[in-house]
Amino acid sequence: MGTVEYDIKNTTELRHAEEAMRMAELENMRPLPRISVHAFCESEELQRVMERCGNDRRMSKVGLRITSGGIAAAANMFASAPTPNLIILETKTSSSSLLSELAPLASVCDPSTKVVVIGYYNDIALYRELVRNGISEYMVQPVAMPDIMGAMATIFVDPDSEPLGRSIAFIGAKGGVGSSTIAHNCAFGISRLFSTETILADLDLPYGTANIDFDQDPTQGIAEAVYAPERLDEVFLDRLLTKCSEHLSLLAAPSLLDRAYDFEGQAFQPVLDVLQRSAPVTVLDVPHAWSEWTRSVLSSVDEVVICASPDLANLRNTKNMMDALRKIRPNDKTPHLILNQVGMPKRPEISPSDFCEPLESEPIAIIPFDSNLFGTAANSGRMISEMDPKSPTAETFSQLSHIVTGRIAVKKAKKSGLLGLLKRK
Repeated sequence: MGTVEYDIKNTTELRHAEEAMRMAELENMRPLPRISVHAFCESEELQRVMERCGNDRRMSKVGLRITSGGIAAAANMFASAPTPNLIILETKTSSSSLLSELAPLASVCDPSTKVVVIGYYNDIALYRELVRNGISEYMVQPVAMPDIMGAMATIFVDPDSEPLGRSIAFIGAKGGVGSSTIAHNCAFGISRLFSTETILADLDLPYGTANIDFDQDPTQGIAEAVYAPERLDEVFLDRLLTKCSEHLSLLAAPSLLDRAYDFEGQAFQPVLDVLQRSAPVTVLDVPHAWSEWTRSVLSSVDEVVICASPDLANLRNTKNMMDALRKIRPNDKTPHLILNQVGMPKRPEISPSDFCEPLESEPIAIIPFDSNLFGTAANSGRMISEMDPKSPTAETFSQLSHIVTGRIAVKKAKKSGLLGLLKRK
């Protein structure tokens, strides 16, 4: 009995490990285009998988409909309705009769409609016959979410298109915790350490400080992009960017109060789309706010970094933000956490271990309070690594640049910086 339980446990662990590996592959998958998908599920398992797909940020433009039933239900529905861009069919029909059962559906399908069949027979001859007859893909149960997403990407994402850049959003759990300063230093570090073209976008239109931190005074920036989405493309964006260093460009906030900055939920999406096509890395400095547009930005980026100071209000807000982001990003990693301004004199603080325990998340960095270093850098319009390149804080920002770009993994952060480095990619 013990041997059987051991084998079951090993099989389960292997399956989970394989799915984790496939999930990791999805991180670099381009978002799916604006298509319609209708899935017909004969099992509850596939229905749950399709629902999970529908909640993924890469499916935000996809119109997904899920119906209980198989091939007959699909043929019956589309006999009197137009077919979508993609039909996903689950069927338990045997290999010998599958093609004949698909015939009624084939007679009502639009020629441009793609079809993915999910069956229960691992039959290479059947696969070849289905592909020869116009089926885009045949998959064998059990299938997981990465399998479905990968199949859709293979069909609808152009393999010759330019790869999308990585997007990293920084947001503070509370105002004044230094989220913008950390975002700016990380953007500078990424551009300099890896000689990678990086764009820093300051999304705090009324109060953004990126222009001050980099000693710039641009006449235009992100406001022109947000308020003129019909003009926005790579050429127009290039005119709005300000060069901060050899590989770092700034999309600055106007930092003016001449208007109210009220935005619809998807207002920044065209800007993010163009930014990801324009540079390998985009760092987004997101203001401390919780609105439809900030939720939209945080749900669509590759990485989210929450910056917090070690007090009770920050702990409450961080917990709420992490819980909310886990719901709107169910298939992504937990947001990174940075504890900043730790050890401020005469301020009662929550210890890092007590702060992180209810969050069930370890910080990737613990940055000590240093008013002299950060204040001098801010007043000089320079980054920490320019002011004191040999300081522990400069080393921390260097390692943070590796972490948020996926070039290094950390096990645990300590107050002196980042320790427990596991591997370099």
